[in-house]
Order: sequence, then structure tokens, then C-alpha cells
Amino acid sequence: MNAQETVEVAPGAFHLPGFLPEPDQRRVLAAVEAIAAGPAGFYRPRVRGGGMMHCDMLCLGRHWNAMTYTYEPVRADYDDRPAPPLPADLARLAESAAAVAGYGLAPDICLVNRYGRDGRMGLHQDKDEDASALEAGVPVVSLSLGDTARFLLGGLRRREPAAAIALRSGDAFVMGGPSRLRYHGVARIFAGSGPAALGLDGRISLTYRQFALARPRGRVGSLRSREAPQSHALRRRLLDPHEC
Repeated sequence: MNAQETVEVAPGAFHLPGFLPEPDQRRVLAAVEAIAAGPAGFYRPRVRGGGMMHCDMLCLGRHWNAMTYTYEPVRADYDDRPAPPLPADLARLAESAAAVAGYGLAPDICLVNRYGRDGRMGLHQDKDEDASALEAGVPVVSLSLGDTARFLLGGLRRREPAAAIALRSGDAFVMGGPSRLRYHGVARIFAGSGPAALGLDGRISLTYRQFALARPRGRVGSLRSREAPQSHALRRRLLDPHEC
């Protein structure tokens, strides 16, 4: 992984610019495309209110049901096909990003979202995991590929102001501890802004979660900034709603 600056944008929330170098981005994209070519590839979810999401989704490890807001082994809200497994090499990327931010993570779910030029996602919380993981603040880790996204990071209440952060291809973002349940979303995709060598039209995000704590894991989910690799300089930055 690249030795880049690690930015703590809010207590427990970290932006890792350039975490994945381009060769790794190409490998991740190839892995996603190979899985998507199988029987349980990308689809456009319909949410419980009846509307369609503004991105395509592919769930690995467990399927997230957009109608019931629960995880399940098969895509019961679409075609009843089993969710493909989460490959170990893709899981290790999330473990590494979490470790840079000072967290422990054993990811067993990855939601892969594919955004076109008009893609977006409203402010929401990732709160459908088991209470044991939520209460421990076990982080959510996202990796970005392709076009730049205007990512919104809000507070713990929907009406709190949201700040804009540019997530570029290769960036990682980690939300855990006191930021685990912050509202967040994607306001805009900047079409054509991704690296040409990647050959990706649009944006793909891989968002990893750990569904539950199988047993007490000590400080999993707690901040351990002192243990973060020294190659990543850690600094705080005030959130700027007009950053991008």
C-alpha cells in the first residue's frame, strides 16, 4: 500500500488518500468484474419505499436486503441466488486500511456499489450489523475505484451538517469508534475524473463490514492511533462543507 498521509477528519473517521496504488486498483477491479460476471452479479436494488437506488449493487459474504434492511445468505429481494463469497485477498485490503487507522477488523461482508455519471446515495447510517459490532465501534472501511465522488460525512443525527470530502480512485475511508454510526452518502460523481489506465467508466466502491463479534476481541473497534504504521503521518483536519 502507498505510504500516504492519513487524515482524521472527525473523531474515529479517517481518510487514507492514495491507499491503493494503480496496479492494486487494477487487480481489485479485475476481481470484482470476474465475480460480477457470475450468476449473482450487479443488480439495481429497489428499496422498501418502492423507489430504485441510484447505483447497482453486488454483495459479497452476505446479501443486504434493500427491502428489509437485513443481511441474509441469498438475494431474497431479487432472484434468490446465494451471495458470492468474499475473497480473502479482497478482505485483507480492508484489514490493512483499518489497521492504518488504528482499528482491528475481520470483514465478512462487502457491499460493492457501481455508480454511473448520475449515481448518488442519500445520507444514511450503516446500522444493520449485529449489535455486538455496532456497540464495539468495529469500523466500516470503503475503497474507491474510478471516478471521484463527492462523499458526504454528517453527524450522528440526520439533521446535523454534512461535510464534503473528495474520494478519488485508490482512496480508502474508515469510520469506526465514535464515528461508526455517522450519517454519510454520495452527492455526486465527477464523470471522466478517474485514471484512464484503469479503464473504468464511472465509480465502484467496496464497503466492508464485520457483521458480529464472534467472541470478545479485546480492543477491536477501539482506536489505537499510537500503533498505526509510522509511514502514515496522522493529522487532524477541520471538516469543510465546501471542500469539493
